[in-house]
Amino acid sequence: MNGIATRWAVLSDIHGNLPALEAVLAVMRAEGIEQVVQLGDALSGPLWPAETADRLIALGWPAIAGNHERQMLTQPRERMGASDAHAAARLNDTHWAWLRDQPPTRWLNADIFCCHGTPTDDLSYFLDTVIPEYGRHGSPGVRRATADELAERLGAVRAPVVLCGHTHLPGLASVAGCVLANPGSVGLPAFDDERPYRHHAETGSPLARWAVVECDAQGFGVALRATPYDHDAAARQAEANGRGDWADALRTGRVGRTEHEVLASAGKAEGDAA
Repeated sequence: MNGIATRWAVLSDIHGNLPALEAVLAVMRAEGIEQVVQLGDALSGPLWPAETADRLIALGWPAIAGNHERQMLTQPRERMGASDAHAAARLNDTHWAWLRDQPPTRWLNADIFCCHGTPTDDLSYFLDTVIPEYGRHGSPGVRRATADELAERLGAVRAPVVLCGHTHLPGLASVAGCVLANPGSVGLPAFDDERPYRHHAETGSPLARWAVVECDAQGFGVALRATPYDHDAAARQAEANGRGDWADALRTGRVGRTEHEVLASAGKAEGDAA
């Protein structure tokens, strides 16, 4: 535990939700938290990608790239998903340079390792496991990972604390002497996905999620945090940009309209108009 700050705020999956980010920043300032790490997927989505990039660049926090940063940097615009394409169209050269500087993983210090998904894959879930059970007895198609799954995903990494994001689901676990923590998503409390099986990731509330890692003589502790903000303003922005699925998730913390439904409807509307 040499040289570790007393407290680190941990933020992940902001997804361009500037009002949520500002609300979390206000709490951090009030509590005197100055050290922050950002775990990726900062901009992608139908909200405020450029404005969020400007804010994060000015803050200068250590950060890693998530799967959406990687996708935006490597895919041609015509092959991007709707959320990546919306963000990519609004970024300037300074924003792109900032994204290119972010590594896929990093040691925050000698004791804290950061990854977006798992240490080896930014698309894999760490603390949760997707199962082919969606809809069966009300299953969302995702469950907490077992100890064996956690150990396999941790691999050769050995650290007192391992931080991850990606799932938007806050969680804590421990394995092989490591405290594993996912702060959840600052900016998007629910989403639906079809890979590798259909599932819904839902927190059940519109609050912005983050975490605080603390260190004292007894070791490391992690507090999962949830902060209110003007989520309806974010929902209106999503709706204005054609993403009713995001609007539903932002208002409720649950999946309402799905991404496929919204984009298919938009495609049909465009075809009708043409």
